[in-house]
Amino acid sequence: MSIKALLAPIGAEKGRITLPADEWLQGRTLYGGASALVAYTAAVRALPDLPPLRSGQIAFVAPVGDKVEPKVEVVRRGRNVAQVRCDLLVGGVTALTAFFLFGTARDPNAQHPAADVKPWPGAPEDNDDATTEKGPAFIRNNFEIRRAQKVQGKGDPVVRRWIRLKERDTLDPTSTLVLVGDTLPPGAMRAMERQGPISSINWSFNILDPQATTRDGWWLAETASDHADFGYSSEQLRLWDAEGRLVMVGQQCVALFG
Repeated sequence: MSIKALLAPIGAEKGRITLPADEWLQGRTLYGGASALVAYTAAVRALPDLPPLRSGQIAFVAPVGDKVEPKVEVVRRGRNVAQVRCDLLVGGVTALTAFFLFGTARDPNAQHPAADVKPWPGAPEDNDDATTEKGPAFIRNNFEIRRAQKVQGKGDPVVRRWIRLKERDTLDPTSTLVLVGDTLPPGAMRAMERQGPISSINWSFNILDPQATTRDGWWLAETASDHADFGYSSEQLRLWDAEGRLVMVGQQCVALFG
């Protein structure tokens, strides 16, 4: 099922819509990046004159299945910045809340490039395939994964992978970043004493370049745990293009079960 097909029902009619979401499910719910993309798409289709997306705050409240009702609200719109909320309702109850910040480009009063990625893992084509049959179905259906670090199994709570969508020509650059920015499992996975379920509770991100593209569709993704205890992990997320340019940063709270 293509990404275009997944997003096709959004905005076509008001009220509840049915998404062809089977290949994007992670257990009972849409994978986080896919559900965030549904909310973002609902916002920009309802308000087509918005400036570029700069930031998002996503609360994964409950499972988002194939039947959802998007509700879009302009919280405030000024001369340069628009703040928009989109809720995804399931059975009349909020299952996801997204708060998006859109902003026009202005003449810079400060310029500070992000540091280069270190250590550089080598180009994606020079790294081994990391796709496994044990991975989530949404990964096997929609992504190519390559290694980007030597460590496997337990170790420092950092996960790095080269990731690429199998279908790469459907989305605009910003939509692509929203879809791929929450792909990896948490870095705390490497510190878990025993295997158990993992669930993202929220995801906040800043987009550094809304028009970012990358060579051959490859992105370098990283999740790193700052602190894990009491059943939760505080995670930092980063996304670079294939040349090592930082294009997206984020933060996430993850529940660790088991």
